[in-house]
Amino acid sequence: MSVETPDLRTTRAVRIGQVPLGQDVLPVVIGGTAAAAGPGGSPGPAQDIRWITLRGHHGRRPAGEAIAEARAGWASPVLVEPFSAADLPDIAEQADGVVIGAAWMQDFRLVRAAARLGIPVVVQRGPAATLEEWLAIADYCVAEGNDQVALCECGSRTPMPGGGTTLDLAMAREARARTGRPVLAGLGRDAALAGAAIAAGADGLMLAPDAGRDVVAAAREAAIVVGAMVRREDPATVAEARGVIDRVDAALATLLERRAELAGVVQRLKPVGGFAGRDMERERSLVAAMARRAPALGTDRLAPVMNAVIEAGLHLAEERRARPDGG
Repeated sequence: MSVETPDLRTTRAVRIGQVPLGQDVLPVVIGGTAAAAGPGGSPGPAQDIRWITLRGHHGRRPAGEAIAEARAGWASPVLVEPFSAADLPDIAEQADGVVIGAAWMQDFRLVRAAARLGIPVVVQRGPAATLEEWLAIADYCVAEGNDQVALCECGSRTPMPGGGTTLDLAMAREARARTGRPVLAGLGRDAALAGAAIAAGADGLMLAPDAGRDVVAAAREAAIVVGAMVRREDPATVAEARGVIDRVDAALATLLERRAELAGVVQRLKPVGGFAGRDMERERSLVAAMARRAPALGTDRLAPVMNAVIEAGLHLAEERRARPDGG
């Protein structure tokens, strides 16, 4: 019997600092060296969590010093991946959550000790771990009294040009369906699969700690635009509702720009372009088709909206055609 993905409203929420993962909230972006600006240059809602790894220090640098450096000038939550259990006291004192890295996933002593800190735990899947082995680590955390567990799919080793790992979004989706826990997609330094991960149901995108600003921006764009289309948020206040509207508007603007570009292609290919070549019957069919997707608005409300959209595209096409370079 197949298991369906649970309704977003029944998914357990894990709160890292003030940032919730799961349920009916916008997917978050975790990681990156700098916060990319949101619409209008304002801080975006997705880049809310930073994480660092202590594995590269091999215990030579005090954990508290590394965490303090990560927190400098950063007011939002910080997650930390320990090198060993010796780092855990400083993590408990200064961090908002702990990351069980993919390489340490089956270090059961470390897992149990990290869970006992009482702060949220993000469990990355090891590259050779099965679904059952991955989910068992979450059960170890629960056995230690910590149910604040999120899962992160980081990929499997697959023979590919250039090496690397391959994300298993089907496994991530199944993990979310079985447990109801938030699931992140580990993208490293490449945000190319960000949209696919969000569409597959990921509650967040986990980038490499040193992912650059462009990668953060691309991941955020996917979280906002794709998230607005596939995730139905449930705001409880006016401010929250306006935030959701802003994200839907961002997705709408992206689609309108794309539509205008395609409409321009049509105008160049038609024997008679511009306003003189309008096909009113096609426009009526278009509105009727849209009304089937938006029955609450219906044809009467959608018709003037689409008329304005079409006319804006025609004006743009005519302006471009009038330019000396034709573009």
